[in-house]
Amino acid sequence: MDCKEILRRYYGYSSFRPGQWEIISNALDGRDTLVLMPTGGGKSLCFQIPALAKPGCALVVSPLIALMNDQVAALRANGIPAAAVHSNQDERVNDECLYLASKGEMKLIYISPERLMADFDNICARLPISLVAIDEAHCISQWGHDFRPVYTSLKAIKEKLPDVPVMALTATADRLTRDDIARALGLRDPFAWIGSFDRPNISLRVMSDPGKKQRLRIIASLADKYHLDSGIVYCLSRKKTEEMHAALLEMGIKSVCYHAGMSPADRAASQKAFVNGDVRVVCATIAFGMGIDKSNIRWVVHNNLPGNIESYYQEIGRAGRDGMPAEALMFYNFADVILRRNFVENSGQQEINGEKLDFMQRYAEASVCRRRILLSYFSEETVHDCGNCDNCRNPRKKIDGTILAQKALSAVIRVNAGEAMNTIIDILRASNRADIIRKGYHQIKTYGAGRDLGSLEWHNYMLQMVQLGLFEVAYDDNFHLRPTPLGMKVVRGEQRVEFAAFNPVEVFTRRKPSKKAATPERKLSPEERLMEILKKTRKEIADGEGIADYMVFADTSLADMVKKRPTDIDAFREINGAGVLKTVKYGKQFISAIRKFETGKAGLPAGTSQKESLMLFEAGMDPETVAGIKGISVGTVYGHLEQWAIQGKDIDFRRLVSIEELDNVCAVFAKDPDHAYDILKERYGLPPHVIRMARTEANLNS
Repeated sequence: MDCKEILRRYYGYSSFRPGQWEIISNALDGRDTLVLMPTGGGKSLCFQIPALAKPGCALVVSPLIALMNDQVAALRANGIPAAAVHSNQDERVNDECLYLASKGEMKLIYISPERLMADFDNICARLPISLVAIDEAHCISQWGHDFRPVYTSLKAIKEKLPDVPVMALTATADRLTRDDIARALGLRDPFAWIGSFDRPNISLRVMSDPGKKQRLRIIASLADKYHLDSGIVYCLSRKKTEEMHAALLEMGIKSVCYHAGMSPADRAASQKAFVNGDVRVVCATIAFGMGIDKSNIRWVVHNNLPGNIESYYQEIGRAGRDGMPAEALMFYNFADVILRRNFVENSGQQEINGEKLDFMQRYAEASVCRRRILLSYFSEETVHDCGNCDNCRNPRKKIDGTILAQKALSAVIRVNAGEAMNTIIDILRASNRADIIRKGYHQIKTYGAGRDLGSLEWHNYMLQMVQLGLFEVAYDDNFHLRPTPLGMKVVRGEQRVEFAAFNPVEVFTRRKPSKKAATPERKLSPEERLMEILKKTRKEIADGEGIADYMVFADTSLADMVKKRPTDIDAFREINGAGVLKTVKYGKQFISAIRKFETGKAGLPAGTSQKESLMLFEAGMDPETVAGIKGISVGTVYGHLEQWAIQGKDIDFRRLVSIEELDNVCAVFAKDPDHAYDILKERYGLPPHVIRMARTEANLNS
């Protein structure tokens, strides 16, 4: 089957995204490929379409069971035969999946690297392998942020199957990691597609820590803003994760917790509740996310500074996978930097991890376009600011910071560079802390010299001083601040400095929702009201089938429905993401909802069921399969096709009746038309619907 027809029939799209066709065509030519494409860029189609187009079965190596199950469920929802083989299934189920694949009845088998390597020779012997796709391929590289030693054994694939194309895919890898992936897997002259890392739909924002209460209110405001969608709050520790979860519950926001200290069953329950849309927020450590294919996550909050850009990019990339607007917010506190430095010192790779943390810190403290900083890390150049980050939307004014810097530097010098940032700030603000009085700091000249500024404001300016190189932080000496030579020039009045003006954090207030109204009242446009109706329709369908709502349709498809307002099955077929199977399975509910919104009356146009049968038949399904999908009798399906044939539709009768059956029907009707049905049933075992179809063909050809 033509790849564009596969795309249209199964996925409901009329064209490929950038890079997809180049990758697919190289895989079809038998060439190894290295695919670097951002989350939400369409990596999965790059190996799924070659798997459907080539004879045999594709193996997809995936690191997490949850990710396998989600991908398989999404494929089956599109009518694609796929299965997963993993340790959470009974071995009889696993063996049945491999048996079906060996008989050509499965096109994709998802499997973990551990399971594949443990049973590699047997799997190679049993299956006609057409392609091997290695997802999350950065896990093979020691330079990657998610290094997994078992991935290094995957080099055996190319050694054992030299003529089978291998496709390595990842969303996050710098140049060093990319080269390491190709070398470690033994890829031979791979075609490499390095897609843009830009995710312009994600709004980027970093906020100096406004305090615990304000952080909670800001997070709650995001949950309220996207009250029909989902969000993630990443926290640094298990304790902080649980505290955040409890606080959100207290504010009336449905939340679950996810971290490595929970039992596997509890983690699985939390993930299922979040993926299926039963809760709106998951509070998690970085242990959560790799296995999440949920397309309608609208916001991600980092409650703490991530350890490196790769992790940060991958985590914010879980928002807006469908290309719709999404938000990424990071709260920044220098205490997080100190904690992260401790992690680096104990990591065993201090140099490389220290450099990665330095870049992450520069990103958090930057006053220029954040997206340009992100893209530059991945060696992608851009000459324009993005217009969709906090520094682009609200450029910070510059102020003369010389006197402020002199006050801070003087305080550091007068305590003999023996204190960390928070203590220096408290000295400047004339704090009566017991240790400050005990050490006699209340008697130095700069005590209280900065009492006109608030603590958050001083913290912001002190961070800029570190960023500008006026101080260095003695990470090996309790994080004490020390003046640099440049700082000493400022103290002596030999050098002026400018700061980005402090922007006070917007004060958020939020009432706890009442039981009668779980979400605040909002005045919606007609388009927004219809979108909410369609999301609720989608949720009802998903709950009825026990699947995640995004597996029914992504938000982009719902937005296309809002735009096009399809009121019959033919128009619905033109919706982006509406493949044949989804159109038949779900189209009626959405059409009915749209018709009711438009006219006040639900219902469907006459002939809808017949059109559905024809769509499925033309997609290559036999009448028995069509009947099973629609929940009707096989005879009814034949009746639908018969009516289309009578109306002039070109029906492939060879798929419905054989030449022998046609000859028998014609001969019996010619000889004894009054008893033909009984004779054909008793003598040849033909059911009435086959007899009718044969007569229709004979009549149309006469």
